[in-house]
Amino acid sequence: MHITNIHHRSWPVPAEAVGALLDTLSSSDDRLWPVSRWLPMTLDAGLSVGSRGGHGPVRYRVVRYVPGSEVVFEFDPDAGLLRGCRGTHAFYVTAKDGTTTLRHVIDMHAPLGPALRWALLVRPMHDALLEDALDGVEATLTGSVAKPYVWPWRVKYLRKLARRRQNASPRGSVS
Repeated sequence: MHITNIHHRSWPVPAEAVGALLDTLSSSDDRLWPVSRWLPMTLDAGLSVGSRGGHGPVRYRVVRYVPGSEVVFEFDPDAGLLRGCRGTHAFYVTAKDGTTTLRHVIDMHAPLGPALRWALLVRPMHDALLEDALDGVEATLTGSVAKPYVWPWRVKYLRKLARRRQNASPRGSVS
């Protein structure tokens, strides 16, 4: 099954301002990823091509990085929550007519089992994480958030289940 998932927002700011936030991804000063509410993105060699890591139980590696403009990650089809899936997730910064857009795109192929896991468990959490990230970027760029994202009941429930599982597991690292 082919899966595409897109989140984006646009602001009347220079592309350099949004690109500067993108360039902090996975750093100790990450101003794009919503680390106050979600597990951080970690990459073993920072934001550079070939760097491996992920966030929580999702694993990937950097396959393209253009500073201030884009970063593309390829899912690890042999590991993590998206095991069996082949594809990418990426952030793109584009500017047109005084407006800059930050876009996140997932483009992947998933066998039936992982596609069901995506639909039932991963997508609601992914969507919430991305909207939280976009809220944070908007607040950083403009000083406020015009329409803050509110977690749906399903995300609250899944996070509660993940915390219970994490507390019951000697390893932890879900949510």
